[in-house]
Amino acid sequence: MASRITAVRKFRPELGRGRTLDMRDVVELIARSTGLNEGEIRFVVCELRDLILMAAHKGQAVKIEGLGIFTPTIRSDGEMNMLFRADKSMRSKLHVNYLSTSIINKDSIGKSSDELVAMWNAAHPEDPVVD
Repeated sequence: MASRITAVRKFRPELGRGRTLDMRDVVELIARSTGLNEGEIRFVVCELRDLILMAAHKGQAVKIEGLGIFTPTIRSDGEMNMLFRADKSMRSKLHVNYLSTSIINKDSIGKSSDELVAMWNAAHPEDPVVD
């Protein structure tokens, strides 16, 4: 018996992802588009990171207009984490129409988890999801 989450993960829509941009890429791309030198950009990014960590240690969230909110959290085992919620203006600029990547399982957009489970069961009759 397959689990419901296995079925949903298999058939839900996903973005085809390229490689992750690292600090070097980010610094280079910002330098190209702004005219600032790479050392200045790296310095500002590191200072921003340090400020977010300092605020987290004080239990403060950091809101950066146009970017989002960084909020410190703590798990029940005492491990700290950082949540990031993208700013509304940033989220509003995300549109499927502007993607330059593929959508895996594009035909699953708008389908409920029950419909995705039904797709799994049809494709895997030997291993159905049983609730």
